[in-house]
Amino acid sequence: MSSVASTPEMYSPDVDVPPTPAPEAAPGLFRLRNFRLLWGGEAISMLGDQFYMVALPWLVLQLTGDPLAVGVVMALGGIPRALFMLVGGAITDRFSPRMTMLASNAIRLVLTAVLAVLVFTGLVQLWMLYVFALAFGLADAFFFPAQSAIIPRLVPEKHLQTANAAIQGTAQLSMFLGPVLAGGLIALMAGGVTETASASNLRGTAIAFAFDALTFAASVLTLWFIRSDALKSTGDASVTSSVIDSIRDGLRHVWNDRSMRATFILIAVGNFLISGALSVGIPVLADTRFVEGAAAFGILMSAFGAGSLLGTLLAMVLPQPPARSLGGVLGVTWSGLGLGIAALGLITVTMPAAAVLFITGLLMGYVQILYITWLQKRTPDQMMGRIMSLMMFASIGLQPISQSVTGAIARVDPMILFVGGGVLMTAITLVALVSPALRRMGDLPETVASAPSQA
Repeated sequence: MSSVASTPEMYSPDVDVPPTPAPEAAPGLFRLRNFRLLWGGEAISMLGDQFYMVALPWLVLQLTGDPLAVGVVMALGGIPRALFMLVGGAITDRFSPRMTMLASNAIRLVLTAVLAVLVFTGLVQLWMLYVFALAFGLADAFFFPAQSAIIPRLVPEKHLQTANAAIQGTAQLSMFLGPVLAGGLIALMAGGVTETASASNLRGTAIAFAFDALTFAASVLTLWFIRSDALKSTGDASVTSSVIDSIRDGLRHVWNDRSMRATFILIAVGNFLISGALSVGIPVLADTRFVEGAAAFGILMSAFGAGSLLGTLLAMVLPQPPARSLGGVLGVTWSGLGLGIAALGLITVTMPAAAVLFITGLLMGYVQILYITWLQKRTPDQMMGRIMSLMMFASIGLQPISQSVTGAIARVDPMILFVGGGVLMTAITLVALVSPALRRMGDLPETVASAPSQA
């Protein structure tokens, strides 16, 4: 697949992209051996990730009984993930997405296997979990840009939207199944005894970590068997430019492409306004407003997850909007997300709130696939890792600040949090729609003088 931005000097912002074909059906996609290997390995590994995400905080609670310790461990995983995400993108472009994913998964395989042994033997201590969280987050920072960058090298352009939807849909499905399976396993093996963090009642936790290690082994094997000679190779480990220079090239590329710049800013602003409301504000609503309490929290998050999965599936089967309409579709959808968040601040009954979150999740799942596919098609192959890492950084970089601000506002009045953030998100997006940078996303990119001579 040749990226539309791979030779930017040939293009003018006044020339339209050729009509985008409808995404090919999934059966055609899964006839591609390399993609089958990637999807199969990642499907298994993503299920294991959910076991890890349940087992780790549970282990901390069993060792300490302190929710603050849980927050510290989870934060220690998120900090290196955010700080080194751009480095991960530069390394991906310098070598290859496949090799970067292999190295990251091999490291995480060793980490989870060692952690499983420590828990089995009863030797695990809290300080060890701090170290594991830091190391795991660092490995994640290299894996996620590579995962997004490898897909355009495995599938032709006609399959790209379907491939993104398949990977994202599988991730969301694992979020449904994984926590239930992991929680059931831990509860079953503990036999209902949770007073002390003895080796016997942590057996289920140890098995969960061991299962995660096995899923990493499966992913390593499938990545190993991907035929590297069939991949589009653009990495070059012999280049002399530094990693900092490579990151700077990526930043310059995004800044000089007005549509990329506008959408990255919108993503950062939107995640700042919305992510905290979803992760912190909804539990507060469930606890203080809805009579079902914890059950309401489960219903609301399940509704959002179900909507996200359906939106991803729709992106798999529906054609991409015409090039001229893409910016408008994304802008209107992002505005709708803001209105949905604002509505949550006014609703006092669980099921209408769940319906709003279902629609919000559907819009978010659908538009996410459209946007990632557009970005992959627009990005030069030799910069794919860096651009994907910048997109992810825009998505998660402000989350810790958003969650802190959200918590402070929610203590005063949750309605202000949801209505204020949602209305502001909608207003900013509608203003952005006036800009040609968003309205003309479907145009081929303007000349980018900063395109690097080597990557």
